[in-house]
Parts: sequence; C-alpha cells; structure tokens
Amino acid sequence: MTTKDQLLLYLKENHENWVSGELISNNLAVSRSAIWKHIRKLKEEGYVIESAPKKGYLLSKASDPITADEIRQGLCTNVLGRKNIIYLKETDSTNTRAKELATQGAPEGTLIIAEKQTNGRGRRGRSWFSPPGGGIYFSLILRPAISPGETPRITLMTAVVLAETLISLMKLKLRIKWPNDILVNGKKLAGILTEISTEMDAVNYIVVGLGMNVNTRFEKFPSEIKKNATSILIETGKQFPRIRLIQNYLKLYEQYYDMFKKNNFEPIMNRWRELADIIGKQIRVDVIGKTHIGKVIDVDNDGVLILKDNQGVLQRIFSGDVTLARQLPARSL
Repeated sequence: MTTKDQLLLYLKENHENWVSGELISNNLAVSRSAIWKHIRKLKEEGYVIESAPKKGYLLSKASDPITADEIRQGLCTNVLGRKNIIYLKETDSTNTRAKELATQGAPEGTLIIAEKQTNGRGRRGRSWFSPPGGGIYFSLILRPAISPGETPRITLMTAVVLAETLISLMKLKLRIKWPNDILVNGKKLAGILTEISTEMDAVNYIVVGLGMNVNTRFEKFPSEIKKNATSILIETGKQFPRIRLIQNYLKLYEQYYDMFKKNNFEPIMNRWRELADIIGKQIRVDVIGKTHIGKVIDVDNDGVLILKDNQGVLQRIFSGDVTLARQLPARSL
C-alpha cells in the first residue's frame, strides 16, 4: 500500500474527526511536507479534504470521487469490473473509448468510467449532458455467445437492472420509457446506449453505456433540457454516493446477465413490461419521417413495439420516440 493509500485509509477511519498533520506524520512515518503533497494529490482525484490551522485535516462527507480503487473496494462481482476498470477524469465518450478497447481485445467485464464527458452520446445521435461531480457515465464491455438478433435483449435487461437498482436503494417511483430511458415523474433520470460489433452470425462485443443524473442540481441543467431532465438529488432532496450506486448496479447486472446467458430471459422481459407499464396505453410514436398513433398491443422479447394504429393496422416499430397520448380522445381499436 502506497503512502497516499495509507493516508486516505487513515482519513476514512477518522472521517468524522479532525486529525493533525503531526499525528498523521507520526503514524505513517513520513514528513509533514510529504503529507501535504499527498493531500494535494487526493484533492486532484476528487476527494474533498478540509484543512485548518491547529486542527489538521478532515475528509468531508461531501467527498464523492469516482476512482478505480473506490469502485473495487466492496465490489461484489466475479467478472464485471474485476479485471479492468479504466478511470478517465475527462473523455469525449466512454462508449467511444470502450469500443476502441474492445477492438483491441479488452476482456468481458471491462469498465470504462469518466468524471466528465465532453461529447456524451444518447440514442439517435443525441447528446448527453455530462458535467463533472454530478453524474455517472460509464460503459461495460460484454462478449456474450449469442446471435446478433438477440442483442436488443441486452438493452432491455440493462433497463431492468438499472430500475431495480434505483428502486432497491432509494424507493424511487420510476418507469422505463421504451426502450431504454428511466423516467421519474415523467422526467429523464438516466439513459442507456448499446452499441455492438458483429461478424456474420456472431457477436464480437457489446458496449453498454449508461448516463445517469445523480447529484446534479436543477440550476446546472442547460435551459433546453430543464423541463425534461431530473436527478436523484432533485427527486429525493438528498445527495447519494455514486460509488454505492455503481457497485450495486454491477452486482445486480452480473446476476441478470447470468440469467440471460442461461436462456432465462422471460422473467427479465416480464419485469420490463411491468416497469414500462405501456401495454394497453394510447401513445404517439415519432419515427423518422412519420408519426404513429394507436394502442400498444405488446412489446415482444426483442423489444419491438407492436402498435395497433387508429385504422386498426398492426405496426411493428423498432425505434422511435414515444409519448403517452393521454390528451388524445379514446377510440375504439
């Protein structure tokens, strides 16, 4: 264990108390000057450490850095995040970095996580607001032995895992918006972007990207998305430790992923339908160049939306933007 790691551990063990530089120096057998240099490095990594004359140092409760070491401590998985965790203070897109690493042979379970994205991406070419300190932005590399036609199920599974993680940790009343957004009170809390590489009838790799607003304050959102975006902080009034969210998500993801690989997808899909609560609803779906209005008959196991339109014609919709059309008059379908 390095001196910096020993110092961090010491501060954590005394997280509610001030500890003097002299006491730390004596316990770690290093100079006060070395302590100050390591404190500065920890601050650069995102730790909030207060300092005061005659008091020393205090690790603040507001400290919430995302580092590979913090994620590994207490991580209860066998594969996900075990071999490789790539932490980036800033990057354009974790999905972009993940695809590069996957092409170079990075193993399944590799996690790429960033404190900030400068070009975070969502579905259909949209951007994802990714400021430092407030959100979680990461991508997982998966290498399942499945056919390309089965890959949409990974997105559906991921939405269920994220929803179940949030429900278990903070009892949020949320809904999955087809196919892969998490909404709370009608506003977007998180989004999923799945990208794949295939060869003939085999999957080379799948990159599953996640963007989630955790401790982002309302005033920090750009004006163009304020009416449609939310965060855990906004919904609960409390900050939530991001590391705990990541660790719980990865633990549950591995459990659901094992079910998926054992061809036990039906329970996962049934839970998706419960959380989406869209079957039987009157909706509007905007696709490129066209709008469909009608009643949702089902969402099949590949995530295809089956809609009976207002002319009684069944439509199979693979991608689009859904709006619950409560304002539309009820019609006989």
